[in-house]
Amino acid sequence: MEWRDEAIVLGLKRHGESSLIAEVMTRGHGRHLGIVRGGRGKRLGPVLQPGNSVEIVWRARLQEHLGQFAVEGLKLRAASLIDSATALYALACLSAHLRLLPERDPHEALYRTLELILEHLQLPHVAAALVVRFEIALLTELGFGLDLTCCAVSGATQELIYVSPKSGRAVSREAGDPYKDRLLPLPRFLNGFGISEPLAEEDLSSGFRLSGFFLERHVLEPRGLKLPEARAALVSSIRDGRAPLAPLS
Repeated sequence: MEWRDEAIVLGLKRHGESSLIAEVMTRGHGRHLGIVRGGRGKRLGPVLQPGNSVEIVWRARLQEHLGQFAVEGLKLRAASLIDSATALYALACLSAHLRLLPERDPHEALYRTLELILEHLQLPHVAAALVVRFEIALLTELGFGLDLTCCAVSGATQELIYVSPKSGRAVSREAGDPYKDRLLPLPRFLNGFGISEPLAEEDLSSGFRLSGFFLERHVLEPRGLKLPEARAALVSSIRDGRAPLAPLS
């Protein structure tokens, strides 16, 4: 059996003296593992680094086998990521999230979002907002999508500034103000607005709190898991950094 696909390298594990088991997120075949013969050599070593985009050919005798990857580099961005703590934490966080998905289960929307984030990791606050969006998309892919399009109480589509922790639905200012202490804040960048102006730290904090709340409730706690440590490190890195709150057009 054989197929060819684009992929992003997530992780690596030594296999024998010179080979590696590569974990990648593919565009059309989901999160996938495969053996790369000679993966620790001079030619493939720089290509097989987390965060790099590659083209892979997977071959195996049977579908259920681990199989082997033949790898060619497409975009080698790992060297630029390694100098940024924020970038490394973001990549580690996203990789941990992707491991919540069944192996070999296609999720092209998450692949595209991951690719977009990797292109913006040099802009920490833009990357952070995209990580929150990734987590919201992950919830949707796992069957726990939030409805942020209209008010759960009135059906209104304007001034949606809260989210109900019970239903995961948006709530308008008018309907939610009397109960705001029980509701989660909804940042504008998750409410159909682009990131067209500098992001306040409060908005990012609200975004991470919102996505983290539902990830813990619906996905992690039932599996006896916690949010990845890299996620808290990412938030701290952005909060303590000196980079400006850059806009995303």
